[in-house]
Amino acid sequence: MECSSVEAKSSCGSNITDMYRGKSPWSFNVGCVVPSRYHCVLYELPVNLKDPPRPHRSKQLRVWDTDHVRMPFSDENLFPVKENSVDIIKKRWQVIEEALSTNIMSTYEFETALNKYNINLPKFELFHYFFNKVLNPEESLNFFTTCLPKIIKLALRLPELIPDGIPLLQQNHNRSLSLSQLQISSLLSNAFLCTFPWKKSIASSYPGVNFITLYSSFERPSRNHSMYGKLKCLINYFYRVTQQEPLGAVTFERKFIPRNKMPKWDAEERSLGSVKVHISSVGTIEDASGFLQVDFANKNIGGGVLRYGCVQEEIRFVICPELIVSRLFVEQLAQGEAVIITGVERFNNYTGYGDTFEYAGNHIDTTPHDLFGRRRTSLCVIDAVMFDKSQYQFQSSMILRELNKAFVGFSSREKENLAPVATGNWGCGAFNGSKMLKSLIQLMACAVAGRDLVYYSFGDVELVQKFYDMYLFLAENLVTVKQLWHVLRQLSISPIEEQRLYLLIKNKYFEQKRQPSISRFFSRNNTFPRSKTESDTIAPSSSNIVESVESSSVLRHSQLVKSDNGTSSPFSSSSSDDVIPSSPQEPRRFVRLNNLKTPKKSADDIKDKLPDIDISAILEEVDSNANRSLSTPNRKEAVLASEDVIIPMEVDDVQESNFKAQKKKITDYFSKSNK
Repeated sequence: MECSSVEAKSSCGSNITDMYRGKSPWSFNVGCVVPSRYHCVLYELPVNLKDPPRPHRSKQLRVWDTDHVRMPFSDENLFPVKENSVDIIKKRWQVIEEALSTNIMSTYEFETALNKYNINLPKFELFHYFFNKVLNPEESLNFFTTCLPKIIKLALRLPELIPDGIPLLQQNHNRSLSLSQLQISSLLSNAFLCTFPWKKSIASSYPGVNFITLYSSFERPSRNHSMYGKLKCLINYFYRVTQQEPLGAVTFERKFIPRNKMPKWDAEERSLGSVKVHISSVGTIEDASGFLQVDFANKNIGGGVLRYGCVQEEIRFVICPELIVSRLFVEQLAQGEAVIITGVERFNNYTGYGDTFEYAGNHIDTTPHDLFGRRRTSLCVIDAVMFDKSQYQFQSSMILRELNKAFVGFSSREKENLAPVATGNWGCGAFNGSKMLKSLIQLMACAVAGRDLVYYSFGDVELVQKFYDMYLFLAENLVTVKQLWHVLRQLSISPIEEQRLYLLIKNKYFEQKRQPSISRFFSRNNTFPRSKTESDTIAPSSSNIVESVESSSVLRHSQLVKSDNGTSSPFSSSSSDDVIPSSPQEPRRFVRLNNLKTPKKSADDIKDKLPDIDISAILEEVDSNANRSLSTPNRKEAVLASEDVIIPMEVDDVQESNFKAQKKKITDYFSKSNK
C-alpha cells in the first residue's frame, strides 16, 4: 500500500478498486426484506420493477395511536372550522381536500390554502421570494400550472397507498420498516402541503416532515443562497416522481445494542492492521458506490434539512429527498442506536457546501436494484457528540461513547462479504470533533465490525498523510484494538493537543514497551538493569522489548507466575496497572518472598515454648463439676435453672456411664499426645 503518485498526497492506502476485493461494487451482502413482527413491509412482495409495488392491506388499521404515525386522513384527526358563523368540528382530511381543490396559481394563494387546515402558520417569506424573485416567471408559472396539481393529486392518494398506517421506529427497539418509493412520494407530497398533524409534545422526539419551517426560513441572509438550492432540489424531485411513478422500495432499520452487549474494548484482540484502508482528500461519500455510506447525523435525523442547515447530512437529504420521510417515524437517536437506510435513489447534483451550496442539475441514478426492489445504496446514520470545549472529547467516557455509536452503525448480522465503510470527518465541523481522534475511533470500530475503511478527508491533504502514517505504525507493530484503547485511556488523564495526538500515541506505545511489568519481578530468570546508564540503553527494538504490548495489555487474573520450586504465586495485573517507572538512581534489590528459607524446629523446641498445662486435669475438673450439679435431688430444677446448658430433661444411668466413657477416651488421647 502506497500513497498515490499525485503529489503523493491526494490518496494513500489500498487502491479504491482493491477495496472491492476483485468483485463487483454491487456484490456485497445486504439485508433481506422479510415481513415479520420486527419488520413491517407496507407493500406486496415480490417487486417486479415494471410497475410500482401494490400497497399491503391488513385487517387491522393503525392510523391513530401512540405506536403509529398519526395519518392526516384518520377519522380521529379533527379540525375546528366556521360555517355560517358557527364553530363546528370537521374531519381534517375533508377540510384538506376542499382547500386543495381550488386552482392555486400563486404563492399567496398557496399560503391561503394551507392556512385553511392549519392554525397559526408563520409567513411564507422564503417561499414567496424564491418563486417571485429567484425563479424566472416561466419557471414559476410552469410549477403552479403543471407540477403543483400533480403534487396535490399524489398527496390525496395517501389513504389508498398506505391504508394500514406507519409504525413508529421508537427508541431502544430493533425495528425495520419498508416502503415503496411511490408511497414515500405520497408522504413527501403531504409534507410539501403541510397536512400532517403536529403536536408540540412530540416535536422534541420526532422532528416532523411538514415543509412549513423551510418556507418561513428567511432570517439569515447569508444562508439564503443555499436555501434556494435546497428548494430547487426538492422541486426537481417532485417533477420527477409526478412525471413517472418510481418503481422501487426503501428500507429503514433502527438498530439498538444495549450497553452490556457492546464490545469489550479493553479485551478486543483484533489487529488494526487487519483493516484494509483507502484514504483520500478527493471524492465524496455519496459517490462511494456499493459501500456503507456514513451520514454525519444529528440525533434528530435530518438535522436542519428543513431549516437553515446545509452541511453533510442536510445536503445528503436534499440530493436524496426520500431520506426526509424518515423524520416522520424515526424517533430521536439515543445512546447505542443507529439507523441503516437501504434503497434510496439520488435525484440531484450539487456544488458547494454550507453557504455556497447550489443545485447543479438533475441526476440519473444508475445504481442497480436488489431482489427486493431496493437500489443497492446503504446509508449509516450515526450522530456524534457536540463538544462545547474540544478537550472534552479526549475523556475516556466520551471516546467510549463514540466507539459504541460507530460500532452500532458499522456492525451487521451478516458475517461475511461486508461492504467497506465510506466515511470521513464525522462530527468534526460544527460539533468540534478532532479529525485525528475520530479517524482512529472509526478505524477501531471497523476492525471489530469486520469491515474495511474508505476515508474521505474533504480536501485535507495533510490529514491523509498523517492518518496513513499512523495506520502503518499500528499495522507494522501489530497493535490491537485493546492496546490502542489502553493508550487512549492513559492519554486522557492529561490535556492533549489535537495536532500532537498521533505522536503522543507512538511515544506512549514505546514507553509501555520499555517499561517492565510487575509480574516480571516474580518470574523465573528475571534480569533488570542495575544502573541508570544501563537502563537508558534499552532500545525499542523487538530484541530488547521487555514484554510486547500484545502480550501484556491485559493479564488474566487466573494466570499464576511459577516460582523456582515449581509452586504457583498469585501475582497478576493488567498493563494499565502493572507498568512501573524506569529504574531509580539507586536500584533496589527485589527478593521473592517464596524463596526465603525458614529453619525447621524440632518437637522439643516447640514443646518448651508451650505453657505447662495438664489438659486431662482440666477435663476431669469440668466433668466432676457437671456431675455434682446433676446429682442433686432436684436434678430437673437444676437443669432448668441453668441459662447456658440445654440437655434432655431425663438423664438416666446409661447416659451417665456413656458420658464418662467418652471422657476417659479424651483423657487417654491427650495423655498419649503429651508423651
